[in-house]
Amino acid sequence: MSLPHAILTALLEKPSSGLELTRRFDKSIGYFWSATHQQIYRELGRLEEAGLIRALPSEAPVRGQKKEYEVLPAGSAELARWVGESQDPKAIRDPLLLRIRAAGVVGPQGLAAELRRHRDLHRRQLATYEAIEEKDFRPGPASDEDRLRRLVLHGGISLETFWLHWLEEAVSVVEDMTAAGRPEAPVPPGTGREGGPA
Repeated sequence: MSLPHAILTALLEKPSSGLELTRRFDKSIGYFWSATHQQIYRELGRLEEAGLIRALPSEAPVRGQKKEYEVLPAGSAELARWVGESQDPKAIRDPLLLRIRAAGVVGPQGLAAELRRHRDLHRRQLATYEAIEEKDFRPGPASDEDRLRRLVLHGGISLETFWLHWLEEAVSVVEDMTAAGRPEAPVPPGTGREGGPA
């Protein structure tokens, strides 16, 4: 489970309230590890109970004031341990890939429009990442922290570029099939209908 480690990372970068964390997730970490407002607040409570973070003392507590949290030494140690941990890559589970496979047996009707929609979404995401790079990263020497942040950003740019190229190919293939008039879907073996009526 990586959400607590994502929160520890964000808090080490800057002590924050739960609301501030939610906003920061929406603008940065959320691009590759999303979490809802409720999930973040629940995890903050668990991390505080575990002694990994603490609420910063407030000089003059005000009703409704948001608590800010900071990472304790135990939290830093846990994050460092997790960074060096061995973990296998996650298998891809993408419904779009499964739907394309299914189109091989039932036909691609309506699939081209969905592929074009996905292509447009990835195009917009790539533009967002490129804008972040332009705004937040300048040419020249950078700190280790900025170099690693940029490395993550380049991973996102590379993934979006891959999806754009692949979706262009997918749209082309499916549109060709649709324009040519796809033949009837193949009959699964063992149904007794191969080669004509049983």
